[in-house]
Amino acid sequence: MNITRRSALKSTAVLAAGAALSRIPNLRATDAAGRKLRVAVVALGRGLGHVQALLTLPDVEITYIAEVDPKRLASGAKTISAKQSSICEAVTDFRRILDDKTVDAVFIATPNFWHTPAALLAMQAGKHVYVEKPGSQNPHEAEMIVAAQKKYGRVVQMGNQRRTWMKEAIEALHGGAIGSTKFGRAFYYNKRGAIGKGALKAADDLDWNLWQGPVPDDAQHNIKEYAHYDWHWLWHWGNGELGNNGIHTLDILRWGLQAEYAERITYLGNRYWYEDKQETPDTGTAIYDFGKKGGCEWVQSSCHPRNAEKPLAEIVFYGEGGTMAISRDSWIIFDPNGKETGKGKGKGGGDAAHIGNFIEAIRGNAKLNSPIEEGQKSTMMCHLGNIAYRTNTIVRCDPATGKMIGNPEGEKLWQRREYRKGFEPKI
Repeated sequence: MNITRRSALKSTAVLAAGAALSRIPNLRATDAAGRKLRVAVVALGRGLGHVQALLTLPDVEITYIAEVDPKRLASGAKTISAKQSSICEAVTDFRRILDDKTVDAVFIATPNFWHTPAALLAMQAGKHVYVEKPGSQNPHEAEMIVAAQKKYGRVVQMGNQRRTWMKEAIEALHGGAIGSTKFGRAFYYNKRGAIGKGALKAADDLDWNLWQGPVPDDAQHNIKEYAHYDWHWLWHWGNGELGNNGIHTLDILRWGLQAEYAERITYLGNRYWYEDKQETPDTGTAIYDFGKKGGCEWVQSSCHPRNAEKPLAEIVFYGEGGTMAISRDSWIIFDPNGKETGKGKGKGGGDAAHIGNFIEAIRGNAKLNSPIEEGQKSTMMCHLGNIAYRTNTIVRCDPATGKMIGNPEGEKLWQRREYRKGFEPKI
């Protein structure tokens, strides 16, 4: 392992007591169809949603949860014990889980900067991986996580749930609902406040060394002011709103346009609404040109909900024969004059549907709705948009490979950082 596991076990807190779990051989995906799958969930902010979804799925047993915040860990253990009869071990250090050969899959819901390092460790330990969006914190990590999946042959799904929720809508779009599609738009409106003042505060006795993991110290910020959530808005830790929420709908826009890599990318905006330490824009528009495939834009207003001008839907596609507006698992079609001509609704299913697709893929009963390689093509849209913003440029890319062309300042941000000693991710 490239991150030392056993060195951290002395600080591991085991909260669940009970008889020792029986040990069985760790079976591969092709052997999983007829048995109960044993899974672990890492980080219990967003990961609590994973727990709640997993508890509704048949023949799945949550055998471990891991969390560096003791309050969240205790809450997660309580949630599981109320609905699952078998023992679930609660630990501080997720690396303890990786030595258990009976664990089939690991669900990673850590902060972004842990996504790729944790996923690599899990794959190297023989586990299948469900990793939350964006799955990587920089373009270099996006390449690493895809290369690792190919090397280790694990089933790896990204947690961009709209790939499951909007499946039927995109099938209708590709089936000719509005003819040839030329452009798409997506919207994200919210009313976030000033950072450092949020309600999602970390416990005083959180394991900060493990929380920080691969990220070097940052002398400019006291990260205790920004955990559990506001780290998103500091470049040293996060990917801004583009990587936090833009990934969801940018992924659908790219999918709808049947495009691979954008040729030109730009992202304009700023931190307009508050004078605080936030570094990422709270308002802006990211624009992507896919050449003959068409184009799209993501419109962001994170600190003003713009209630006076609510858009038609989360995502709108424009085609030669009209407009399609998609919200979660439903859609409406309009003719070129704006008259509604049809509507539809997909299966939906919330988190359980997307997670269930991952579980069935492990069993060999389904194809992944968002395999990591496909997911990272969309995540790269976020990384390149942020590079465009930070370098004040139009990023140009090779449409065949997604590699930047002629952007020396942008190349400096491709990897973005060194890693803390002992936490360096390697394939």
